[in-house]
Amino acid sequence: MTTPDPTLDPALRSWVSSANDAGTDFPIQNLPYGVFSGPDGEGRIGVAIGDQVLDVRRAIENTVLQDLPPETACSLCGTTLNGFMGQGTRSWRAARRSIFAMLSEGADPHPNLLLPQSEVAMRLPATIGDYTDFYASRDHASNVGRMFRPDAEPLLPNYLHLPVGYHGRASTVVVSGTDIRRPHGQLKPDDADPIYAPIRLFDYEMEFGAFVGPGNVQGNPIDMTSAMNHLFGVVILNDWSARDAQKWEYQPLGPFNAKNFATSISPWIVTMDALSPFRKAGPPRLPEDPSMLDYLSPVTDDVLDITCEVYLSSATMREQGLDPLHLSRGTLGELTWTFSQMLAHHTSTGCAMRPGDLLGSGTVSGPEKVNRGSLLELSWRGTEPIDLPDGTQRKFLQDGDEVTMAAFCEADGATRIGLGQCSAVILPAV
Repeated sequence: MTTPDPTLDPALRSWVSSANDAGTDFPIQNLPYGVFSGPDGEGRIGVAIGDQVLDVRRAIENTVLQDLPPETACSLCGTTLNGFMGQGTRSWRAARRSIFAMLSEGADPHPNLLLPQSEVAMRLPATIGDYTDFYASRDHASNVGRMFRPDAEPLLPNYLHLPVGYHGRASTVVVSGTDIRRPHGQLKPDDADPIYAPIRLFDYEMEFGAFVGPGNVQGNPIDMTSAMNHLFGVVILNDWSARDAQKWEYQPLGPFNAKNFATSISPWIVTMDALSPFRKAGPPRLPEDPSMLDYLSPVTDDVLDITCEVYLSSATMREQGLDPLHLSRGTLGELTWTFSQMLAHHTSTGCAMRPGDLLGSGTVSGPEKVNRGSLLELSWRGTEPIDLPDGTQRKFLQDGDEVTMAAFCEADGATRIGLGQCSAVILPAV
C-alpha cells in the first residue's frame, strides 16, 4: 500500500498568507521551481508560494532548510535547475519535504527569505540542451489532416502506432514575458514564385512541456516502468508557428524555419510529485485503434489531467481597458500519447537525454471548437474569423496582439494548483 504524501494534504496551510487564498496557483501543496535574477545579476533558484518567491539559496545559507542531503543543498544553490534535475527522485523529495516543512503553518516564519513575485525578473529555469516537440493530440492532428488533405484519411498511417515528433530549436526557447518579433520567411503564393517576406499567417499553439530529469547513457533506452522518474515537471508551452512558411517547407522533412524562431514557456516548473493527485489511467484509445507495442504500453497512471486556457488581447483592447478574449480551453488528459510514452519512444533507439532537455506535447486540442488549441483550427484556416471586442477580427495574429495561456489542475480530494501563465506580445517585423 502506498503511503500518502503528507505534502499533498489539502487541509494544510502556510504561514505565507497569500498561499491560502482561494484560487491561488501556488498553495503550499504546489511548490514549483523557477529561476530568477538575483542582486548580482546571476540566476537564483526560487520556489513560488502564494504571490511570493522563496529564495532557496538564502534559505540554505541561513540554515533554515533542514535535512537536505549535501548534494541536494549544493545543487539548489546553483544558477539553473539542471544539477538538481539530474539528481532524481531522492533529492527532489528531500527538497520538497524540507521546503514544505519550512513554509508550513506553525513553522517559524521567515519573511526575510521571500520576494514578491511582481518584483522579480524570471529567467529560463534550466539550460535547455535539446528540445523535441511532439504531435500528441489526435483531435489536433485530425483537424489539420481534414484541412490540408480533405480527400484522404486525416491521420497518417503511423499516428496511432508511435508518438510523432520533430527536433525543435532549443536556442530560441524563451521565458514568458519575452516579446516575440514577427519573423521573415520564404513564402509560396498559390499563383506566383516563392518570395522572402514577413510571415503573414502567424499563429500560437497551446501546449505543455515536460523537463527531463536524470538522463540515460547513450545506447540504453528509458522504459515505461521508469519513465515518470526521469521527468522532473511540467510548464505551459507556446509553440509559435509561421503557417505560410510551414505550408511551403514541410514536405518532405517536416517543420523547420516555421517553428524555429521562438517557443515560449511559463517560468514555474510544477513537479511530478505536485501533479500526482491529477494523474489518471490512459491514454484514451478507441476500440478500433491498433494495439500498442509493448515498449509503449502504460504501466502506471501517467496521464496528467491539466487544463489550459488561451486568451487574446489586441493593442487596442489594452488601450481601451477591455478584458482579454477567452479563445479556448483544453486538457492534457485528452492527448493520445503521454510524456512517459514520448520519452520511452524518444530513447527507444538509445538516444541520450540530459537533465534540462525539454519535451513539448504538441498542440492540445479537443473534440469541440472551444477546445481547439491554435488559430489555424479556431478560424479553420482563416475561413471562420474570430470577432474581438474592439470590433476587429482575427484569422491569425496581428502585430501588437498579446497571447496569454493559463493552466491549472483540479480533482476531488486535492487542492487546486496552477502552473501560472505564459504570455507574450507580437512585435512588428524589421
